[in-house]
Amino acid sequence: MQALLEQIEDKRKLINDFKAIIGDKYILVEESKKHPYSKGYRYGAGEAFLVAKPGSLLEIWKILEICINNDFIVLMQAANTGLTGGSTPEGGNYDRPIVIVNTMRIDDIQIIDNGNQIIGFAGSTLFGLENKLASYGREPHSVIGSTSIGASIVGGICNNSGGSLIKRGPAYTELSLYAQLDENGELLLVNDLGIDLGETPEEILTNLQNGKYTEAQIQFPDKLASDNEYEERVRDINADSPARFNADERRLYGASGSAGKIVVFAVRVDTYPAAKRTKVFYVGTNDPDVLWQLRRDILSQFKNLPTTGDYLHRACYDATKKYSKDNFLVIHKLGTDFIPNLFALKRKVDLLASRFKFLPDKFSDRLMQFLSRLWPNHLPRRMEEYRDLYEHHWVIETADDAIDETRTYFKEFFAKHEGDFFECTDKEGARALLHRFVAGSAIGRYHAIHEKEVGPMLSIDVAFPRNEKDWFENLPPEIDDLFEIKLHYGHLFCHVFHQNYIVKKGVDAKALKDKLLKTFDVRGAEYPAEHNVGHEYMAKPTLQNFYRELDPTNRFNPGIGQTSKRKYWK
Repeated sequence: MQALLEQIEDKRKLINDFKAIIGDKYILVEESKKHPYSKGYRYGAGEAFLVAKPGSLLEIWKILEICINNDFIVLMQAANTGLTGGSTPEGGNYDRPIVIVNTMRIDDIQIIDNGNQIIGFAGSTLFGLENKLASYGREPHSVIGSTSIGASIVGGICNNSGGSLIKRGPAYTELSLYAQLDENGELLLVNDLGIDLGETPEEILTNLQNGKYTEAQIQFPDKLASDNEYEERVRDINADSPARFNADERRLYGASGSAGKIVVFAVRVDTYPAAKRTKVFYVGTNDPDVLWQLRRDILSQFKNLPTTGDYLHRACYDATKKYSKDNFLVIHKLGTDFIPNLFALKRKVDLLASRFKFLPDKFSDRLMQFLSRLWPNHLPRRMEEYRDLYEHHWVIETADDAIDETRTYFKEFFAKHEGDFFECTDKEGARALLHRFVAGSAIGRYHAIHEKEVGPMLSIDVAFPRNEKDWFENLPPEIDDLFEIKLHYGHLFCHVFHQNYIVKKGVDAKALKDKLLKTFDVRGAEYPAEHNVGHEYMAKPTLQNFYRELDPTNRFNPGIGQTSKRKYWK
């Protein structure tokens, strides 16, 4: 009994030590309060000793010092919008207690070089950056998709995210400020921001937080702040390797691709000129080869590439219309800044509902699905007509000089080939793009509503070689017959696809996924392409070696990529 009392006292002392740094309000120890941070957006859940929500960069450093001194695992988290569970605990087989450090209170963004670059702090969001850059006539790396769900700038860098904007490529920088542990367990602060901020961690972090530096202190080293080679890479349509993927060693550097194996305080990234004019073209066909030819012609012949080109299969179109309608309406009516609040509200509703046995699991999903049925059809008439006419849909956004080039080409192309296109009005274009970008939530909602009748979900994020002609999935019957539903969408120009499945009840989902991945291996595909390995994929040797170099003691986010959760990688 005495030993137990001592353990309780030690726990209380530790909690008070954390509270002394950032205050009682921002240290969460009750299970109900930790739940929104210890459970993933779509995948992954586990136990945490506590959740800390620091309000400054220096507070993060002080929290790290306590964690290191008391042998805690540190799990960094921003918006918790990852799709593979990479920013939450997974299971309970860790050898040390976990502290989750959520950075969303630290959302500062500093504009440098007349808006050509920015410094994004640990909790800064793409949505916040988009608003801040508007007066400069500039845009962030991503302007829809990740922006719509409140994703963070640092999270995108750490997870090799994005690339749907085909002239910008995956999120990438070689300029960052981060903490890591060396082989002896010593906590180090690495300033690769290219800004002279002082010598000690306290000086560096405080000066950056307060913007206490001059233009003369900003250097411009020979380091990248974006993937400046991506347009050339994606245009190489005859290459037998993918344009982008998570384990691409070309784009593993410091914070970029680090997946939580270091603690990133801030990143320095490029911005991009905003378009003066935009136009969305909507393409439909029943022949996948038509889209294959379109893709090759555009990438190899166009002087001005489109901005994005996102594919949607008819089955995914239908599921998104029905099961992502509420997300569409929330973003359309209330704006993207409401999405984090919506997720928080959903979690609170589910937690409250769990206390009443007569209410079903995932009550918030069921409630929102019911309410969405009361709203009239939200999709434009011409999109609906194309849904009936065509199996394959391609939403292509263009800007400035690319508009006329695309229009002329499409008129000539569809005069000779099956399928058709139309130019969207501004209203149609906005709805077409939003419909595509809420498609990712359809599979989860479908599963929540039908979970008693079906088996588990499978979500695969795959990059095919740039020269792959048979891009649309054609599975052998012994595999295809095991699925209840298949939803396919993706970035056709990049040959990156999100293939979401729900297996039939009683099917071994893990064995089935292994079979699927083997079919991708045969074709020279890479996976995951842009969502990080999380706890859902096994990290390939290139990634594992990178993780070990960053974190030799395996203190930060252990278990990522199905690696060891044990201290020193045992």
